[in-house]
Amino acid sequence: MFGYGWIVLIVLVLLFLFSAIRILREYERGVIFMLGRFYKVKGPGLILVVPIIQQMEKVDLRTVVMDVPSQDVISRDNVSVHVNAVVYFRVIDPEKAIIQVEYFHDAVSQLAQTTLRSVLGQHELDEMLSERERLNADIQDSLDQQTDAWGIKVSNVEIKHVDLDESMIRAIAKQAEAERSRRAKVIHAEGEMQASQKLQEAAEILSHQPQALQLRYLQTLTEIANDRSNTIVFPLDMMENLIKQLKS
Repeated sequence: MFGYGWIVLIVLVLLFLFSAIRILREYERGVIFMLGRFYKVKGPGLILVVPIIQQMEKVDLRTVVMDVPSQDVISRDNVSVHVNAVVYFRVIDPEKAIIQVEYFHDAVSQLAQTTLRSVLGQHELDEMLSERERLNADIQDSLDQQTDAWGIKVSNVEIKHVDLDESMIRAIAKQAEAERSRRAKVIHAEGEMQASQKLQEAAEILSHQPQALQLRYLQTLTEIANDRSNTIVFPLDMMENLIKQLKS
């Protein structure tokens, strides 16, 4: 009977040791509670957790890549867009991550969604499309400040897609076409104005030099004469004046 008692005792001790031994990897930490109160953070390696008296919550310290679901955002210029993003974060204080917030993964996900809508709602559509790096930094900074109390570091945020409704895409295409047409008309009008200015300058020059005007007239007649089917009639008075001016 005494021998069986020792066997039972040895078995109980082995079971106790087996249930008390924990092995934590290099990227893991164990938050230990003793009788419901925080005791310490242990790991990595081999640790002992006293059954019944102590409990352990395991925390992964590796960077988590979280896909933020697509969010409906109203931009500052009242354009409705669908935006999704990726958030990179990791736990830097296991104690806070367990004690200060319940299910920190879910908490970060919900906070990322609300922050994405809040930050992007303060900007216009053009900024969302052309200034993503700055918006990424703004969202990352806002998230990092809010999750600091949870012992979590948000290292990066990347906006993946900014999608528009079909009706909005058509409206933007029409706007772009109208803008191109407007620019073409402006360029044409500027060209006409410059041409008229040059013609006015030429007219002023010719008005002060009659012989130049007559020479220009003869040049035009010469160009017309290239077509032999045309008959050219020279006014007599113009020819006389031209001959006199050339002689003088």
